[in-house]
Amino acid sequence: MARTGLLLTSVGLPTKGADAPPTRASTRLLRKADLRHTRFHNLRHPPTTLLLEQGVELVEIKELLGHTHIGVTATVYAHVRLHPQRQAIDTLSTALDGLTGATLVR
Repeated sequence: MARTGLLLTSVGLPTKGADAPPTRASTRLLRKADLRHTRFHNLRHPPTTLLLEQGVELVEIKELLGHTHIGVTATVYAHVRLHPQRQAIDTLSTALDGLTGATLVR
């Protein structure tokens, strides 16, 4: 069987690419709303970012997105993880300030 790079639905319609029904529909809606074009797939990013910011574990998000490897999820959303890391460092610094009575350089 030849590999085409397309995944077909049960009725034989492509699910990715310019001819996929979700892409055609989203393109029409964006044009009608006078918004710039974006890939239908990109609509996954805002809710995923919100989940990460709310503390949902990366492994859970990986499963929701259908990523095979957690490295894909971690790479795509690495920018979101920087803010909680900074908050964790600031929290630790504040706790240490209280223990030592001295202010640590940040």
